[in-house]
Amino acid sequence: MAKWRGNRHQGKRSSTVVLVLSMLLMVTVVLLMLLGLGILSLPIASDEDSFPTGDRIKMKRMTLDVISEGEGLGKRGDQWTEVLSWEPRAFLYHNFLSKEECEYLINLAKPHMKKSTVVDGKTGKSKDSRVRTSSGMFLRRGRDKIIGDIEKRIADYTFIPVEHGEGLQVLHYEVGQKYEPHFDYFLDEFNTKNGGQRIATVLMYLSDVEEGGETVFPAAKGNFSSVPGWNEMSECAKRGLSVKPKMGDALLFWSMCPDATLDPSSLHGGCPVIKGNKWSSTKWMHVGEYKV
Repeated sequence: MAKWRGNRHQGKRSSTVVLVLSMLLMVTVVLLMLLGLGILSLPIASDEDSFPTGDRIKMKRMTLDVISEGEGLGKRGDQWTEVLSWEPRAFLYHNFLSKEECEYLINLAKPHMKKSTVVDGKTGKSKDSRVRTSSGMFLRRGRDKIIGDIEKRIADYTFIPVEHGEGLQVLHYEVGQKYEPHFDYFLDEFNTKNGGQRIATVLMYLSDVEEGGETVFPAAKGNFSSVPGWNEMSECAKRGLSVKPKMGDALLFWSMCPDATLDPSSLHGGCPVIKGNKWSSTKWMHVGEYKV
């Protein structure tokens, strides 16, 4: 009897080993497929890129994004995606716009700029506020081919249909101008009648900023003081996760969690410009179709 039990235990151990080896083989095959497709790339350490795991992660751009290559005005640099945070879910698309596209949006909007407003939480209407001191204007969705190409590119990168997006808003911040931390989602019923809740935002940087002007997420989770370039950030930007404006880059962050609840960690603001000018363009996207 003792010998029979030993064989049974040995058989169980053999089955477990076979199962583990099979699972490892499956994982290896999946990883090889991802590497082959270009969806995943092996990290290459360098002095510039080395920082603790859990902060920023650099990823090779997915091959699905190639469908946008060749479309738009001018030539873009090497595109790649940087994972900034999981709380909130925030990603930086490097070289999302070309220099020519940035200049086109600025020149199109410049003659029509007006003082920016905020949404009144009680009435859902626009109103002046000291928390937002920039100037801006809206460009109708699909206004022309160049704007249409940019909007299609946003849809390709975010997997949110073009029809779910509002028109592009172009913003200009001069020295001292800012936007205090706020949420892009709505807490009133008026603004969710068209398209439902805002689910995500793409913020495109149309210019470099000499000093200041960072986008900051003060409620983000993580140790961001170890991120390269932290010491060059303004004091405002050191309140949390922050992104320094760079012409052509685009910041995607989600205002809603995967379970469709509102994400309070998406609180964000625009730090005051200390030196230079800041031009940006915002695309807000909704859960459903947004009628224009």
